[in-house]
Amino acid sequence: MSRPDADAIPDPTPIVELTTSYWASQTLFAANRIGLFEAIGDAAVSANEIAEKLGIAGRSTELLMNACASLDLLEKQAGLYRCSDLGAAYLLPGTQSYMGDAIRYCDDLYSTWGRLEHSVRAGEPALTASSYLGDDEQRTRNFVYGMHNRALGIGQALVGLADLGECRSLLDVGGGPGTYSALFAARYPGLSAQVMELPGVIPIAREILATMPAGDRVTMVEGNYKTSAFPAPVEAVLMSGMFHRETEQQCRELIAKGFDALTSGGRMVICDIFADAGGASPAFAALFGLTMLLTAPDGTVHADADVAAWMRDRGIAEVEVFHFPPPMPHRIVIGVKP
Repeated sequence: MSRPDADAIPDPTPIVELTTSYWASQTLFAANRIGLFEAIGDAAVSANEIAEKLGIAGRSTELLMNACASLDLLEKQAGLYRCSDLGAAYLLPGTQSYMGDAIRYCDDLYSTWGRLEHSVRAGEPALTASSYLGDDEQRTRNFVYGMHNRALGIGQALVGLADLGECRSLLDVGGGPGTYSALFAARYPGLSAQVMELPGVIPIAREILATMPAGDRVTMVEGNYKTSAFPAPVEAVLMSGMFHRETEQQCRELIAKGFDALTSGGRMVICDIFADAGGASPAFAALFGLTMLLTAPDGTVHADADVAAWMRDRGIAEVEVFHFPPPMPHRIVIGVKP
């Protein structure tokens, strides 16, 4: 193997940054976990005030708050700290754009990522899906609320891109907290939705739906999308965040079940983090594929072009692919049953 000339050796900065990138994520996770941003609120406070309020050590609190300031999560001036615009928008509980629960779910996965080598060698997940889909109550709660946090932002783009026309009934397969269904119902006053989900998720979903303006037009239906029949007939089928857990054959079967549940002229909407052809780009999608390797037996990332082809193979017409606006990594594939 030939080596590059000394003058042509690349800048090692990207490698160095990769070796320490977890420092920043653990700073955010720890601050979120101890309730740092909530304790600060909209005030300007000293590290000692926060340490006393949270009952933690003063010296380490200052180190943590300095690190948060270096990451633009806090601002520091004259020895006092306040939430930055970024921190106030996304890290303070009670705000519409709050991401703390989603961050907590990522925090739950931190130790799982430490077992990536095992999953790569063995080809099996390091974390069983049942641990965050019902078996472990707190992890399930973190997962469902985390999905809700994310879905509030993603859903605004989704309902703008996915035109449901005159559809009056929506089946949201594996719809988690039902956030997307509630957002669609709010956009389309004549629309009612059913969300098919596992029994461990449903009570938390109902709790969330009770807080949403159109949540009263969303019904939770117990079922496993792999084994349960889809409620039918419906005029629209949404399958979001499912395909990254399934093989090509399983995805084709889900498309077929959705097709059979639709009325003529009904819309099929498939939303996920999809890759470009070949799977190596964009980087977020490729790394997301590893997240799914760690957490699902068939976890992967599919290309949107492949999903579009599978829909056409089943008879879906007018298939189109739409990318969400940056920085959201999601894409949707939409088609119509003739």
